Parts: sequence; structure tokens; C-alpha cells
Amino acid sequence: MIKPLADRVLIKMKEGEETTKSGIILASNAQEKPQIAEIIEVGPGKMVDGKIEAMNVKKGDNVIVSKYSGTEVKYEGTEYIIVKQDDILAVVE
Repeated sequence: MIKPLADRVLIKMKEGEETTKSGIILASNAQEKPQIAEIIEVGPGKMVDGKIEAMNVKKGDNVIVSKYSGTEVKYEGTEYIIVKQDDILAVVE
């Protein structure tokens, strides 16, 4: 298991849409890179003035992340991305 440190978050990207709302099937090169991800693990938070700053997200949240942020990691055949909490733009409810 991968456990992020400080204010880092382990995410798994959701699959991109293969069809448009009107039912048109998109070629794989025409599909937009997905920006919605599921949080798999959350670090404890970063140290600020001797105290750990609480994280604003939790395991299981669906979030929107910056398009080209983070570090890609492959672990046991699955692709993940490790991002800083600051790279998370919003929580999808």
C-alpha cells in the first residue's frame, strides 16, 4: 500500500468519456484527459509552526485536479498520481 506523506494525496483518475451526451462515440485520441479523480489515500497533513495542519479532503472523495499536476506512479499494475493538496481544485459532491 502507498501511504502519502505530509500534505500529499494518492489519487486514481476516473476514466474519460467514450461517448458524448448526444451519443457520438469518440476516438481515443479525441477524448479529453479526465480531471476527476478518486482519493485513495491521504497524508497526515503538513507541519506548520510546529502543528500538523489538517487535510481538507478524505479517502473516497471525488475531486477535480489540475490537468498536469502530480507524479505518476504504477503500483501492482494500477496507475496512480500523487498530488499536493494545493493541486486539488474542488471536491465533487
